[in-house]
Amino acid sequence: MYTALMSTSERLIESTRDLLWERGYVGTSPKAILERAGAGQGSMYHHFKGKPDLALAAIRRTAEQLRATAERSLDGPGTPYERIEAYLRREREVLRGCPVGRLTMDPDVIASDELRAPVQETLTAIRERLAGIVEEGKRQGQFAPELDAGRTGAAILATVQGGYVLARAAGSPAPFDAAVDGLLALLAPPTVRTA
Repeated sequence: MYTALMSTSERLIESTRDLLWERGYVGTSPKAILERAGAGQGSMYHHFKGKPDLALAAIRRTAEQLRATAERSLDGPGTPYERIEAYLRREREVLRGCPVGRLTMDPDVIASDELRAPVQETLTAIRERLAGIVEEGKRQGQFAPELDAGRTGAAILATVQGGYVLARAAGSPAPFDAAVDGLLALLAPPTVRTA
C-alpha cells in the first residue's frame, strides 16, 4: 500500500488519513495506525507527540489535498459556469463521502478547536473560491446580476456535501449526480438552458 521510499512519518500520516476517513477519530487506534503503516511500536511517539498530533498532521494533509483538487477544477479553462461544472462533475469516491466533510460528523474532531480548524478553513476557502467564480460570472453577464455570490457559493458546496450524504444513504451515486444536475440546471446561463 505504501512504498518503501516513504519515510516512517509519511507512512504514519497516510495511514492515519485513511483510517480517519474509514473509521473516524475514535475508531483510529494507535495500534491500527502502526499496523497499517507497517511501523514499529515506538514510531508514532518518535515522530509525533501522540495520536492527537498525528491526527492533526493527517487532517491538515487531507485538507490541503482537497483544496488542491478543488483548485485544479476551479482554476481550469472555460467560463465560470464551465469551471463550476468541472468542480461538481470531477471524479470522486462518492460512496466513501468527502474525506474532509466526513470529519464534521466526528464528535471528537468537532470538539477540538485544533482538529476542527483545518476542516473549517478548507470548507471556507472552497466556498469563498466558488463565490468568487460566481461573482466573475456575474461581471461577465453569465449569471443574473441579482444572484448573491456568497450564498450561491455556499449552495454549491452544500450540494456537494449533501450529495455525498444522500448517495451514502442510498448506497448509490445516483442521488449525488441528481443533486449536481439540479444545481447546474438552476445555474445554467440562458444559452445553456435552451440548448
